[in-house]
Amino acid sequence: MELLRQPMGPYQTNCYILKIDGKDFIIDPGVGATQWVVKNVTNPIAILNTHGHFDHVWSNHELQTKLNIPLYTPKGDVFLLQSSEWMPDLPPSFPDVEVQGDQTFDFDGVEIKFHHFPGHCPGCSMIEVRDIMFSGDFLFHDSIGRYDFPYSSPEDMKNSLKKMCLLQEDKTLYPGHGEKTTLFHEQRNVDYWLHRLE
Repeated sequence: MELLRQPMGPYQTNCYILKIDGKDFIIDPGVGATQWVVKNVTNPIAILNTHGHFDHVWSNHELQTKLNIPLYTPKGDVFLLQSSEWMPDLPPSFPDVEVQGDQTFDFDGVEIKFHHFPGHCPGCSMIEVRDIMFSGDFLFHDSIGRYDFPYSSPEDMKNSLKKMCLLQEDKTLYPGHGEKTTLFHEQRNVDYWLHRLE
């Protein structure tokens, strides 16, 4: 298994290419991601969105078309792919698969699990592949996603943090911004964030 990371666009949003068992999965192709992705994939299989904010999905449609591969997006955020209050010129994209909450997909032996953790936005999810998770804008190193945006929900964030604490196997977390962390490390911070959310 090999993981490539490249921060993209004005918000330095992490775009990832996961190479596993001869298959390439593209996670959160943001602003200007197309050229880097095309240069670094050999057998692209799918595009996976952790959520629908513009800086994570900007290059969805261009890569769908150029690589002729399906797009998987959490159902709660599909509406965000067609318009952005922050970026009116967002290129619209349309998922081939609307991920329903906690859902698992099998790509010829490569199991991809979406874990639904709303709060930052309605569809916000983490994506698990073996011993790693892509945490999008739900969890960062010693931080969590903002919950004061349009369509955010502090109450959902509280429930998602509690749900996250039920995960019992440590994983390396690769967030949408910044450097990697671990699930168990971030679980230790949950009481602090729950107190802040009161």
